[in-house]
Amino acid sequence: MSHPHIISRLALTPGEPAGIGPDLLVQIAQESWPAQLIAISDSAMLLRAAARLKLPLSCSAWQPNSPASEHTPGHLWVCETPLPEQEQPGQLNTALVPAVLASLTRACDGCLDGGFDALITAPLHKAVINAAGIAFSGHTEFLQERCGVERVVMMLTCPGLRVALATTHLPLRDVADAITPTRLKQVLRILHADLRDKFGIAQPRIYVTGLNPHAGEGGHLGREEIEIIEPTLAALREEGLSLIGPLPADTLFTPQHLQQADAVLAMYHDQGLPVLKHAGFGNAVNITLGLPIIRTSVDHGTALTLAGTGLANAGSLKAAIHEALAMINARRSLLGTQDLLV
Repeated sequence: MSHPHIISRLALTPGEPAGIGPDLLVQIAQESWPAQLIAISDSAMLLRAAARLKLPLSCSAWQPNSPASEHTPGHLWVCETPLPEQEQPGQLNTALVPAVLASLTRACDGCLDGGFDALITAPLHKAVINAAGIAFSGHTEFLQERCGVERVVMMLTCPGLRVALATTHLPLRDVADAITPTRLKQVLRILHADLRDKFGIAQPRIYVTGLNPHAGEGGHLGREEIEIIEPTLAALREEGLSLIGPLPADTLFTPQHLQQADAVLAMYHDQGLPVLKHAGFGNAVNITLGLPIIRTSVDHGTALTLAGTGLANAGSLKAAIHEALAMINARRSLLGTQDLLV
């Protein structure tokens, strides 16, 4: 049975106004996309960014009930979220923080209510948000709270490699205490389910690192593998999950193992992400799993010194859009519909 093509609506947030996010949105607007791009942003800010980059841009007000239309190069639909004052590239301003978070909130809520098919985020600056008196540890945790879910999983991808994290933004001295059977079961169930439902992998093969060097060396270099990780993996295999490990991280991240893996679960941030960013920086994508929505993001920060210069590389944002479209297609294939080709 054939199905009509469906034009996806993608919500894009520009992130920190003083960073490269507005520039990146202007840059990707110059290209053709098989979807409708809707910036949850201040249109005047985007037009100023376009003028600084000497790139053409027109903006139209997006209405929630309007029919979806495929992207036109040089144009952005905008769900207006005005700034209280004008941004200055490279100069952080706490007065703009409420508008930045309003943009993210509106985009998330639009995905939850079905108005948008996915959320793609440009980088935020955590320090200026906290300096404004708002406790904020990142997009991932913000969206977790907004969507009302108990656990989310951060996964970064690049061509040929997906790395998910058991823990995210924790001091290294706290990581071992955070590796519990409950956390590992939640993370691995989410990873398995989203690889199946959002990536279309019927039986995902997940490779799992140990926590300690040499995966504990039989207990001589730590007992977390023996006491926590191995029993947890065994229990989840009884549920039907395909889990390999725990393996030493320095052994796992080799072609022999990676070519067999649909994803790797690393125990902490700097165990898994240096490998991925070395392999794919500039074309890697940050994905939040465990949400009721699709959310992808760039793999880099705000790059304040590049804002307004035209030197920012939009490769990661382009990859995030492609990844979001592929995830939308995989999800729709389960429902018997299809999207335009990515």
